[in-house]
Amino acid sequence: MLNKTYTSIDHYLEDFSEDIEVILQNIRKVIAENAPGAVEGIAYNMPAFKLHKKPLVYFAAFKNHIGFYALPSGNVAFQKELSKYKVGKGSIQFPLDQQMPYDLIAQIVAFRVHEVNDAIKK
Repeated sequence: MLNKTYTSIDHYLEDFSEDIEVILQNIRKVIAENAPGAVEGIAYNMPAFKLHKKPLVYFAAFKNHIGFYALPSGNVAFQKELSKYKVGKGSIQFPLDQQMPYDLIAQIVAFRVHEVNDAIKK
């Protein structure tokens, strides 16, 4: 996984065990369902979605967590809901030893879709 350049989300998923791949595929599905028209790809060498050519969200698997990147605005908007997770300015760590919060991910994605759509209208 280190020093490897990924060309697609499918290519990225090939490097993970089946249990992690299932989680990543579920996150991918949640994003796609909540961001109609978003285009998937790779950015910063991790799975990414763009909407209207603007960054929407990114995600990646690590040894003990799934990193989810909703840009700083996504973290600020969901500060209360994210309080039980380790967060950075634009990152969220969902521990692999806990149930993945797919509903929360869906809400964050929907927020980001609204935010990107609003930005392009201006």
